[in-house]
Amino acid sequence: MLLWQLTRGDSPLLVSVPHAGRHIPDAIALRMTARALDVPDTDWHVDELYAFVPSTGATLVVATHSRYVVDLNRDPSGAALYPGADNTELCPTRTFDNTAIYAAAEEPSPSEIDARRATYFDPYHALLAEEILRIRARHGYAIVLDGHSIATEVPRFFEGKLPDLNVGTADGVACDAQVERIASDIAASARDFTHIVNGRFKGGYITRSCGRPRENVHALQLETAQSCYMDEAQPAAFDAERAARLGRVLERLVVALAEWRPR
Repeated sequence: MLLWQLTRGDSPLLVSVPHAGRHIPDAIALRMTARALDVPDTDWHVDELYAFVPSTGATLVVATHSRYVVDLNRDPSGAALYPGADNTELCPTRTFDNTAIYAAAEEPSPSEIDARRATYFDPYHALLAEEILRIRARHGYAIVLDGHSIATEVPRFFEGKLPDLNVGTADGVACDAQVERIASDIAASARDFTHIVNGRFKGGYITRSCGRPRENVHALQLETAQSCYMDEAQPAAFDAERAARLGRVLERLVVALAEWRPR
């Protein structure tokens, strides 16, 4: 299976969807628990939420493999994205509800983790780098929007309910202040949804590694609470009608980011 689905566009914007994939190679799946094979921590239907992106002229890349194979949004060095908090690994060993992903004694070894990084992680990040260079060469700058979603309540990572729209810019380090303001204003104007900027989710490894404003590359992450657009009790079912309100917000965001020009 291909590692990603790529649709190139001509605008300055690249939209990355690293966690919507569900594919797990058989050699890995055979060692997993029944709970893990349901891939409960998938960013459910984010690929469908952003399916409109190519029609705007932006580039869209969607990873096809499950985050249980390798997490494309973690620091491959093992450094914690959120020091002092509970952080998942490059090759996760426990689900978000803290159940085992692998059967006893079947967790990946350090050498297997290195191999998965070389096979899955490094090629995805090389692709992002190539697309950013292509876009910047054409426009003089590039913007990366990293699209995610998560269950509204995950006690392992945060207390209570997550705001609906969680904009992350690594505390403003990963993008121009105007880019952050565009995302913040659009989220604030979405009357049906709550929002926060640089709250519990400030942007993962993709945002932090790609966002280099001094080099004319701007990055931000949008983490969406899944209750905004789906029935969390039946995650595999996509309800297009229920997702339509969120879809309109995402379209406004994508178009506004693509239309932004550096000062």
